[in-house]
Amino acid sequence: MREIDVKEIAAFLEDAAGRIAHVYSLDILASLEKAKESETKELSVRALEMLVENARIAQEKTIPICQDTGMAIVFLTIGQDVHFTGGNLYDAVNEGIARGYMNSFLRASIVDDPLFERKNTGNNTPAVIYSTIVPGDKVEVELMAKGFGSENKSRIAMLTVADGIEGVERFVLETIAQAGPNACPPFIVGVGIGGSFDSCALLAKKALLRPLDTPNPNESYRLLEERLLAKANQLKVGPLGFGGVNTALKVQVEYAPTHIAGLPIAVNMCCHACRHAKVVI
Repeated sequence: MREIDVKEIAAFLEDAAGRIAHVYSLDILASLEKAKESETKELSVRALEMLVENARIAQEKTIPICQDTGMAIVFLTIGQDVHFTGGNLYDAVNEGIARGYMNSFLRASIVDDPLFERKNTGNNTPAVIYSTIVPGDKVEVELMAKGFGSENKSRIAMLTVADGIEGVERFVLETIAQAGPNACPPFIVGVGIGGSFDSCALLAKKALLRPLDTPNPNESYRLLEERLLAKANQLKVGPLGFGGVNTALKVQVEYAPTHIAGLPIAVNMCCHACRHAKVVI
């Protein structure tokens, strides 16, 4: 049995919340630079140049990439031989998020009641927390800061088995087209296929965590990703909605076993920033 003080997790989240708000990951910067080289429309090239310039200014001046600094989504992968000390794990997660957002002067975007009062909680908590138990004595902590310009354009559907690959592709492309300029293209598109109504949405969100330069290990799904990306870019929404050939930087698919009678699918839209960070303790 290995003991881990929950204060370590809170400290990582405090640091990560501020860091990912103003520093692009290298794989995304590389994708934006590559998109500039392939873009055909002058306005779209300029839009991509502005995104890269925005990234430079945000990092140099330690200011947010975007005014929407996101809802905190935390993924905990916990070794079954770990014993947490120093307090309640979920309380520590929320403490780290609160300190990170407040100390880095990031916008508090969470309301306590989604329908009636909608009172801001003041510190961007509570976070959405997912935990999984695995063999071992380590803990993997991953933070995603999910803005709602793109989150609001995400969709889920319970397709029939007869809809097949064509139905999956149609639903993904319809979702991207409906998102249009409002979800801050060029997009990173997370797709979840299989599982159940709820779990396929989680698959779609987890798909966004894979580095853009890492191909899908399953060849069939890798080819599906490539096909979807090519078709998405034929929609010509383009960077910031100015048209062109870079509507999406990447389409990433995760899948899971499902019931013989169903074909659940979820599409989690994400803007080009796709802010996340991970540590293994």
